[in-house]
Amino acid sequence: MDDVSSAIAAARPPTWTAARRHLARADPELAALIRTVGPCLLRVEGEPEPFESLIRAIAHQQLHARAAEAILGRMLALSPDGGFPAPATLLAHTDEVLRGCGFSGSKSAALRAVCRGALDGVVPTRAQAKRLSDAALIERLVTLRGIGRWTVEMLLIFSLGRKDVMPVDDFGVREGYRRIKRLPVQPTPKALGASTAGWSPYRSVGAWYLWRAADAAKET
Repeated sequence: MDDVSSAIAAARPPTWTAARRHLARADPELAALIRTVGPCLLRVEGEPEPFESLIRAIAHQQLHARAAEAILGRMLALSPDGGFPAPATLLAHTDEVLRGCGFSGSKSAALRAVCRGALDGVVPTRAQAKRLSDAALIERLVTLRGIGRWTVEMLLIFSLGRKDVMPVDDFGVREGYRRIKRLPVQPTPKALGASTAGWSPYRSVGAWYLWRAADAAKET
């Protein structure tokens, strides 16, 4: 999953030594993958607010990373100081302005829903999010238009640094699991969740390795 992989940087990443040891003990095929791939380079980029992360996720939905970043660049250009606009600022723009940035009608509606959610308190601040469980954040944020479970899971992993998230609906994760287990078809989300339960409390790291397995398969 290329867009998600772009959030991973190699500069001084955590070593994840304990996670790699736990995962290797939990699953022999995953242990082989870890030996092949090497250290996990998963890390959080900065400390973005959940509101910003969700808006960026909306821009990236069903688009290549470069196209999404171009849309976000045009949106940021609307801000006088070039910073990330506040919810009220984005809401003040017309649909025509948002379309000019590159947001489709459905994405504009999702963007507005997230902005209203931030103003109403549905979208927590980063400090508030730290006090909420993964399940509570998912339950809360999927009520917003255009925000599904997968989007919230990406926020949990790549923005909040949660260590124990297994995005079972993600195509790349399921394909990576299929590859390392040499399965004829991808596991169902339910089956993948059950099969990787023993990877807890480091399922986010396990998912990162499964993405690497899926990426490697594309190169062969």
